[in-house]
Amino acid sequence: MPGRPFLSTALVLLCIAWPAHAQRAAVDLELAFVVDASGSIDEAETRLQRRGYADALANPRVLGAIGSGFLRAVAVAYIEFAGPGCERVSVGWTRVSDGAGARTFGGKILALPPMFCPGGNAIGDAVALATASIAGNGFEGTRLVIDVSGDGPNTIGLPVEFARDSAVAAGITVNGLVIERPSMPDLDEYYRAAVTGGPRSFVIKADDRRSFADAILKKMILEIAGRDGSAPGTGGISGRLARKTPNLR
Repeated sequence: MPGRPFLSTALVLLCIAWPAHAQRAAVDLELAFVVDASGSIDEAETRLQRRGYADALANPRVLGAIGSGFLRAVAVAYIEFAGPGCERVSVGWTRVSDGAGARTFGGKILALPPMFCPGGNAIGDAVALATASIAGNGFEGTRLVIDVSGDGPNTIGLPVEFARDSAVAAGITVNGLVIERPSMPDLDEYYRAAVTGGPRSFVIKADDRRSFADAILKKMILEIAGRDGSAPGTGGISGRLARKTPNLR
């Protein structure tokens, strides 16, 4: 892609550096939280989002879903994005199997410094980063999910459809959480068409900021337990991954 040569180079190096025979820790699910931190999200909304994810992960219903899995553990990471080159893994991949681990991970989210980034909404770049991060995170999950939340469409950077299709080709399901704005009443339809994909992918809409925490909790339970209600490790959303290499080029 023009202006993005470092992306392909970085992913090639990542795949070379992570040999197929490397030992990985087994978990029921690898779940990347990909969260909008662009200019449309102010400081109060950033705190709301971070608190929502931290609280949801430690919620008894989520912990129950984790505990119902065959391995009784998931791996999670918290990724924030704004414009091109401003996506980052804010809290690295961590194994969570109980309330103490969930609260520790949530505390790291809440302790993050503000993210000051250039304008734009580079969802495609964030999904590409999450895909590469899953490929080399040291875990082996029965299911792989990227969980994208935001209040606007992809406006700059890597085309999100390309990044989404590459993630799906790597065995990853991409889900979405839309924060509705009056100026974008059909954003959930855009997410369904352009952002989400893979077996049993879905979009959940938060009608306003007050319902955001409830929407995160609902989505996290669906992702961890499986949309059809099956427990992690019993077939779940996308089945066992055959290979963990991104298909971006």
